[in-house]
This record gives sequence, C-alpha cells and structure tokens, in this order.
Amino acid sequence: MITASDIEKRVENERGQAVQILRGVSFEVPAGTIFTMLGPSGSGKTTTLRCLAGLETMQRGEIKFGERTVFSSARRINLPPDQRRIGMVFQSYAIWPHMSVAENVRYPLDGRGISLNERMERTRRGLAQVGLADLIDRPAPYLSGGQQQRVALARALIDEPEVLLLDEPLSNLDAHLREQMRRELKSLQKRLGVTMVYVTHDQEEALALSDIVAVMRDGRIVEMGAPRDLYDQPQQRFTAEFLGLANFIPGSVERADQRGVIVESVFGRFVAQPRGDVTGPCELFFRPHAARLNAEVSETLGVGEGKVTELSFLGETTDVFIANGEHAVRIRVPAAQAPAVGETVRFSVDPADAAAFAR
Repeated sequence: MITASDIEKRVENERGQAVQILRGVSFEVPAGTIFTMLGPSGSGKTTTLRCLAGLETMQRGEIKFGERTVFSSARRINLPPDQRRIGMVFQSYAIWPHMSVAENVRYPLDGRGISLNERMERTRRGLAQVGLADLIDRPAPYLSGGQQQRVALARALIDEPEVLLLDEPLSNLDAHLREQMRRELKSLQKRLGVTMVYVTHDQEEALALSDIVAVMRDGRIVEMGAPRDLYDQPQQRFTAEFLGLANFIPGSVERADQRGVIVESVFGRFVAQPRGDVTGPCELFFRPHAARLNAEVSETLGVGEGKVTELSFLGETTDVFIANGEHAVRIRVPAAQAPAVGETVRFSVDPADAAAFAR
C-alpha cells in the first residue's frame, strides 16, 4: 500500500514569490491496484507523482510504501529515488537513440555487479512480458511509438519494483494505439500484481484503466473513488463536469420528498439527488445517456420538453440537442431513434440519475 499524508509543495516564481503547487494532498493506494490522478494541466498531478518518486522535495507531509517511510518532513526522512524500489515511465519514454532495445531495457541493472548473463536473462524476460522479445537487438531509432512505450515499460519493470509510476505514458500515441496500449497495460498490471500510480488528463483513459481515480484541481484532490461511482454519482460539480459529457440546467429547488428534491427548470420539473444542503437556486445535472427520449410516462414530474435544434451523428449513437429558450441539453440515443431537427420532443430522467448542485 502507498500512503500519502498531507503533502504540501511550494516553489518560487521568477519574482521570488512563493507559489503553492500541492495543498495538503492525502490518499491511500491499496497494494496491487491502479490508482490514477486525473486533472487538467496545472492541477498538481505530475508534481504529486514526482514527490512519490523522490524527484521533488516537499515542504510538508509523509509518504510510505507499505511499512517503509520514504519521506517524512517531521522525521527528516527523504530516500533518494534509487532506494524507493520504484519503476517510472515518463511521457517522453526517455529511450536512448544510441542504444539497442536490450541496452535500453537493461540499463537500470548495469554497473550494479550483476553478471551480464543474468542481466540479459532478465532483459529477455522483461521484453517477453511486453511482447517485444523478437526486437531485442533492434536499434532504438527504428522503433514505432508503441514499441518505444513498451521498451520504456520493460525498463521500468526490470528491477521488479514495488511501485510503478507512469506520467501520461500514452499521450504521444494515436487514438487507436492508445486504446490498444491501455488494454495491454491493464492486463500486464493484473498479471504482475504491481501497484501502479498513473497520471493523465484523459478522462476516458482514467475510467478504463483505474481501480481508483483521484480527481485533482488547483493542487488538491477534489474527489476520489471508483471510476463508475465518480462518473455516475459525482459528489462535486467539478467532477461531474470534468469526467465526461454532462448537462447542467439552471433551476430552483421547490421542496424535498422521499425520492430527493424537486427541481423546477425551464424544461420541466425533475426529481434529483441533492449534493450537500441544496435550497433555492441550483443546477440540475445528468449525463446525456441517462435521459430517455420520448419515453412513455404517466406523470409530468421527471419529464422535460423542448425543440430539437441539432443532431450529431456518432455512428452507433446520435447526440440530440434540445432547446427551450436560451438553454439546451444533449441527449444520446441509438442512431435509429434520432428525431428530426425542428421536432418537439419529451425526455425523462430517473431520479437516481440526476443530481442537484447549489449555485
């Protein structure tokens, strides 16, 4: 398990002023899981990863790998990276062009008194794990982007680390290869059982890969949990907005009932789950796929109405944009069920799929 407690990190800007990068970041990563830090640029996710690696020194906090403390500001402990039993894959891969694949992968073992035979055996084993055993002698400049990513991963794993740290390792790949490598990474992690901490700004990547996601903003963890819980039932508005397509409709809470709160909006009246103490002005939230178009309903509560202004064909599905006055919502439906532009339609949202955030 990785335990990070109250991490704070400050730097000085060019005017000599202190800038707070991390603001009391705390989390736990169970052993053998994939923990992803997700957030926009400047949210502090890469700095947090570098603190775990020992590449950044914090002003405050504590980091433990299992029972072993690798950093503690209170006890003045700060183990260097080579004593933390970590492997790291950088965004740029850091593949040395003057070396072969084998030389790149075995580099962490060189100069440590390990025989060449053992180093090569571990290199072959590492390359086999990532599906590159037949490229062991290839010069590094002749590798594709996906192959470079695998070489970097094999190099990070060759010393059998307790923790594998990855900083946006797929961002330089095209969409198809990124999706393929995502599946391979997850499969490899499950086979090896290594604890993985992953940094990305890609919401889809975080949802597909992770056991736990920590959503970061302005040097803090906004919300943390299982991907499905964060996506379907976000407790914070920033999580709801950042983690995927979302509708936010201005409204007002009329009253509460046994199913939630009743929200009056320009589209109609809906039942939603309150996020905190929500009274008066609010925003009604639901995902585009959570609404049903032209559903048969026996009451008006939970049903909205508007005019179709735009269709966006996505292959198997179509996004339907429905407006009422100056406000619009997006509803995702099977392509065959898409209405025509200009048509007046009704849509319904189940109370379990809607939330009300104070505004």
